[in-house]
Amino acid sequence: MNLYAIVIGLIVLTLLTVSLGRLSKVKTKADYLVAGRSLPAIVLVFTLLSSWIGSGSLLAGAENAYKHGFVALWQGAGGWAGLLLIYFIAPRARKFAQFTIPDLLEARYSQTARVLGVIVILLAYTAVTSYQFIGGGDILHLIFPDTISAIFGRYLIAAFVIVFTAIAGMASVAYMDLFIGLLATGTLCLALPILIHHGGGWSVIHAALPASHFTIFGDYTVIQCLEIFLPTCLLLLGNQSMYQKFFSAKSEKDASHAVVGWIVGTVVLETVIVALAVTGSALFPGGEVHERPREILAYIGLHGFEPAPVATVILGADGTVQSVTHAAIATATSTQTLFWLQLLGALLMGAIFAKVISTANNWLFSPATNLVNDIFVRYIKPEASNKQVLIVSRLMVVLLGLWSLFQSLGSESVLKRALYAYTIYGVGLTPVILAAFFWRRATAAAGVASIAVGTIVTVCWDTAFIHAHLPRVLAERDAIFPALIASLLCLFIVSLVTTPPTEKQLRPFAEA
Repeated sequence: MNLYAIVIGLIVLTLLTVSLGRLSKVKTKADYLVAGRSLPAIVLVFTLLSSWIGSGSLLAGAENAYKHGFVALWQGAGGWAGLLLIYFIAPRARKFAQFTIPDLLEARYSQTARVLGVIVILLAYTAVTSYQFIGGGDILHLIFPDTISAIFGRYLIAAFVIVFTAIAGMASVAYMDLFIGLLATGTLCLALPILIHHGGGWSVIHAALPASHFTIFGDYTVIQCLEIFLPTCLLLLGNQSMYQKFFSAKSEKDASHAVVGWIVGTVVLETVIVALAVTGSALFPGGEVHERPREILAYIGLHGFEPAPVATVILGADGTVQSVTHAAIATATSTQTLFWLQLLGALLMGAIFAKVISTANNWLFSPATNLVNDIFVRYIKPEASNKQVLIVSRLMVVLLGLWSLFQSLGSESVLKRALYAYTIYGVGLTPVILAAFFWRRATAAAGVASIAVGTIVTVCWDTAFIHAHLPRVLAERDAIFPALIASLLCLFIVSLVTTPPTEKQLRPFAEA
């Protein structure tokens, strides 16, 4: 266990060193919010990858894969589909070159759209940050079960994230992500084949699990697959953290090149994560992790690389597999090999921990910039100096971090909270963001109506009132379809019956 503590400690020190190293370069609002628009493509790739793959994939996606198999890839596939369109949006976003999504909403629609956008972002992004704290707390509890409870772990993770994020802003976040992205990519990809080997090979893993774990729809219906596909896709298409990275790019070319690397990295890592969780469900079908399946990847880091397990397959009279058991044999593994396996387990745990920190940094930093740029500078103190903006920015990081921590204390289901956050953002903002770039007829009134109605439907969908007044078959469905339909209807109908936007409003969003 000391090895795990050493690895986690080294990661924390490295992240702190990176943050402090960027601190001297932060002198202006642009330095803090968009890294002085200086990020090269290679840094963009890993900061985009690190901000996207966090607890939503490492906990919620892995939990789904542990219980249902490769059907969990539908959640990741929503992001992959969104990325194909992002390739064409990235250079336009960099050309627009503002600070936040509400900047875009006001330029294309109205001030009201800006304010509503800030509200949606605060609701969604602090929810995402909150379940990063849940995931980080779980990891610390697994490593230090006798000294750190899962709840106390959330407090510690919140403190780490608030400090790291407040220090140097976007530059700190982006360069930490470069280190974390390299660590996580290498460790996860190395861990999968070794874990499969320990499980007796892929054929044994396959035999230990239901056949549905390896089919495209698994034990889901098509509608259920779409209910985890669409929120992810819509969130990615409108993700403010992503656009803020594009605003931070050195050039439009760097933004486009970064998306290509992001696509490759996302497909590879999310597939590896699901495969690890599926393999883990065969190796550890019961016990503590069966009760808390969201911890499967961290549990693999602790127990998956212990002395090589030997798989025993028990066949029935008809030749079919009845059960598969794994028994560890310490003498089968040399001391040196054991050390390297334990080090890999510690690095895997460290990579997951670092990913959680990284994602929390990104999703906490983004709404803080909204409160500063879209509320404080826009309405309260337009003449604020760079020093004042930096002070208020760091204060907002602290306050929003505390709010996210409070939310994490009242929630346990990471998957449910992830889908809620994805949906509220995906239906509230993504349609109007895409329309800003691709539909000239979208109007200010339609943008406001779309944001407001999509958000209200999502927030109210799981209330007792809805369940009491809708047929059960509808009320028990997730909010994504009703909220998205309501948002799109408002966008299209109101646009067609109101005055078209002016050329001045459209010019910043023209094709690059």
